[in-house]
Amino acid sequence: MAAIVEVKYFNSFLLKKTVVNGATSATPPIWNGSTGVPSGVAGHFPVNTNTDDQKSWFIEEARIRGGYNNTNIDYGVRAYLVEKEPSASFRINSMIYSGIFNSRTGINDTNVFSVGQDITKSVDPANGSIQKLYAEDTNLIVFQENKVSRALIDKDAIYSAEGGGTVTSSNLVIGQIVPYAGNFGISKNPESFAVYGYRKYFTDKNKNSVMRLSQDGLTEISNYGMIDYFRDELGNLDAVGSNGKAVGGWDIYTKQYKLSLQGLNITNGYQTLAFDESALGWTSRFTYEPDQSFSIQNNYYTVKNNSLWKHNWDSGFNNTRSIFYNVYSDSSVTFIFNPQVSLSKVFKTISYEGSSGWEVSQFNGARSFELNDTSNLVISYDEGAYYDPNTGIQYYAGFYKKEGKYHANLVNNSQATNKEVLFGRSISGVKGYYATVTIRTDDSTQVIGSGGKTRELFAVSSNYVESSY
Repeated sequence: MAAIVEVKYFNSFLLKKTVVNGATSATPPIWNGSTGVPSGVAGHFPVNTNTDDQKSWFIEEARIRGGYNNTNIDYGVRAYLVEKEPSASFRINSMIYSGIFNSRTGINDTNVFSVGQDITKSVDPANGSIQKLYAEDTNLIVFQENKVSRALIDKDAIYSAEGGGTVTSSNLVIGQIVPYAGNFGISKNPESFAVYGYRKYFTDKNKNSVMRLSQDGLTEISNYGMIDYFRDELGNLDAVGSNGKAVGGWDIYTKQYKLSLQGLNITNGYQTLAFDESALGWTSRFTYEPDQSFSIQNNYYTVKNNSLWKHNWDSGFNNTRSIFYNVYSDSSVTFIFNPQVSLSKVFKTISYEGSSGWEVSQFNGARSFELNDTSNLVISYDEGAYYDPNTGIQYYAGFYKKEGKYHANLVNNSQATNKEVLFGRSISGVKGYYATVTIRTDDSTQVIGSGGKTRELFAVSSNYVESSY
């Protein structure tokens, strides 16, 4: 049976569904005598006592007896909260801090974020998101994508009208934020960060730079002979689909910053280099691709495929040099011969000072922008040794030793050019204005007394003459 209920503007109602099956079912809700709501039979709300398919409803007032400003009917405790602005908000340029932790007194307020105190600190959002924080002494270094700043900890700075600053104590957790000179940041590669002493190293792929932060501020160490290289390789880190990353770490054993650029568009898939402060340059490349790198005490470690590897380790006779992750690779050095720049030359020989076990895998002479002369492989001293079966005299097909140095003739292996009468093995030496040379270790030489495949290389030179054109 339908009922008409007069609803006043200050009333609100709830519709509740009730189903009662049979005379033995649960007792339906009892009417409490609220004004405007009709009572049912025996003081109950009207309910349907037939089947589940025939359902009835009853009305419940939000205010007791329907009076103005009367007590409301509440929902009770709710396990949810409806926000006024349900959309997520990301404060990429802000820091928030909790209460203190003191292990000696047992105070642990790391999960306490007081709403009655100012517990946030923000940096300029124009410089991008905060990627890394590093605490040093009483300062906090903040690395953003495009800026590096330092924040005072437990103190603040007061500046005079003349611009001078005075540090004063206060109850601030994070005080004045002061940016370092230079528009360099860490981009989105916090994994490139490494620290030793007062020096911090990181990459800024947005500026195609590798940076050092020290007491004299920011220094672009990628400028030390490697501008073009890092311009190309760091640019590849950000290429579409490259999934690039820059893994940095400090090798405390060799006192070098190790940087591994990794990604699909990086040359050969990865490039691992070392920066040496004593030489102020990038001294070496390595044939390993670490997931992480770090130093503990006086040892340098890397992590690869969930395995921990110790570097710079010499086991004695079974030498582990040039072996990374159980894979051996030849050591090589590439350099350029470029004496008398404007003179067309013929490089006749090559010699080096050092230990045995080195071979020349590449000797290319640049005759022009399009034309190069090349030489045959120059075999190492031990691998090139052979005996004349008729006389029994020993000869050397590659390097031979004379007066403590290793020498070899350069055998031309070039194709004939237009109107060229003598070429290849018919001529001596390699012709060019300059030559690109790669010298590397061989696969078999065991240096006596060095504990395996340890090789030393001190100097490389070449004898040349002026080309007769």
